[in-house]
Amino acid sequence: MSKIGIIMGSKSDLPVMQEAISILAEFGITTEVDIVSAHRTPEKLFDYGSKAHTRGIKVIIAGAGGAAHLPGMVASLSPLPVIGVPVKSSNSIDGWDSVLSILQMPGGVPVATVALNGAKNAGILAAQILGASDAQIQEKIIAYKEGLKEKVIETAKTLNNK
Repeated sequence: MSKIGIIMGSKSDLPVMQEAISILAEFGITTEVDIVSAHRTPEKLFDYGSKAHTRGIKVIIAGAGGAAHLPGMVASLSPLPVIGVPVKSSNSIDGWDSVLSILQMPGGVPVATVALNGAKNAGILAAQILGASDAQIQEKIIAYKEGLKEKVIETAKTLNNK
């Protein structure tokens, strides 16, 4: 069964959302990926949001550009944590419309929001949410963060070796 649902408003969001798919694959976490448009396929949105938890999904990552209603609408329908990824799209106002559409949710309908085009961080956050109750995933997160630290240390060494 899939553990993380990754949805996006259109195929044009896939290059950004691929970063979440890829980092979750590195952690060995299965994903279910789909295109669910809040405006063009509202019935599919309602079905996805209300039933994802029945398919074994534990966290939903929703990426959208422009008006970016997808993450908030899914969060209004689902009992699962939702992480919103604002996507800078061709019809976007420098991405700010997407950021604010996802960030400014009303009380009672939370959406965790990452940076503009920040799908990799959305994937890491989703893994950390799962890792809170899964020791194997948590160990992978710890190893990943240790790897980040090592990269910085190695890079710093090269600066001093000139």
